[in-house]
Amino acid sequence: MIKSDIESLSHGFMNQGWPGREEILARYFLEQESGEREVLVAEIDGAVAGYVTILPSAKHGPFVEVYPELSDFNVFEPFRNQGIGNQLLEEAEKRVKLVSDKVTLGVGLHSGYGPAQRLYIKRGYIPDGAGVWYRNQPLEMNATSQNNDDLVLYLVKEFG
Repeated sequence: MIKSDIESLSHGFMNQGWPGREEILARYFLEQESGEREVLVAEIDGAVAGYVTILPSAKHGPFVEVYPELSDFNVFEPFRNQGIGNQLLEEAEKRVKLVSDKVTLGVGLHSGYGPAQRLYIKRGYIPDGAGVWYRNQPLEMNATSQNNDDLVLYLVKEFG
């Protein structure tokens, strides 16, 4: 990620009817500068198509401070179904392999995450066995929750 990607990525979100994310993306840029996060950005013909971030160790879920985590993975709608997400994950995994034998991620459970869920399974990610998490806590049996971005299943991929 370079500084100019902040505005380009934010426009990518707004172009598909989502709120801009300049504040979050600016934080990602600063975290990348300090070594707390790596941000990989995909471009097609000069246009920003998507991104994924790599955390050296997970900040939430069952793998907190244990394994690296892929976080905030997005491919903008006009660029989907072209292999861009697969390429982003391939590069992210290649970088994680240099420091760990596993990589983790959390994926939402509502239908908006369907394409990502399928991609992760195809790439060898499996559920970690801890069940569903809600608002960064394990969701106990019979507990209530909302099927929103806070309802997550954690997956792990082992290299080798």
